[in-house]
Amino acid sequence: MCEHVRVRVSTRGDYAVRALLSLALHASERPTSVKEIAERTNLPQPYLEQILLAVKGAGLVLSKRGVGGGYVLARPANEITLAQILGAVDGPLTTLVTEHDHCEGHCVLQEVWVSVGEEMRLHLDATTLADLVERTILGHAATPVRDS
Repeated sequence: MCEHVRVRVSTRGDYAVRALLSLALHASERPTSVKEIAERTNLPQPYLEQILLAVKGAGLVLSKRGVGGGYVLARPANEITLAQILGAVDGPLTTLVTEHDHCEGHCVLQEVWVSVGEEMRLHLDATTLADLVERTILGHAATPVRDS
């Protein structure tokens, strides 16, 4: 049996990563309009406009107004991480540790959740748009090799 582990990312986070990946895949071209990004990614244009404003505010994209205007990455794709993108639309990545009355296994579970959260944060900090571009070009089956 093939099992898949899924992590929940907010819709805003997912859309932001998909939009910036589209910009990275077409980086050598002219600025890309919101309409073009929406068509390429199959995302709703009005919502995408809000998301692009948020990532622009975080300094991840630049916008050009007028004819031929649109969005471009503010930095090379290898300098923009998934953590930065998600942080731009969802706020900083944090691990939530809750105070709880003592109950069986609570402390041990808290340690596990904190560890999982930290590993995820490290992975998001280490994964760049350039990594996603490479994986997209090579095909979806290309998965990163973890150092053990």
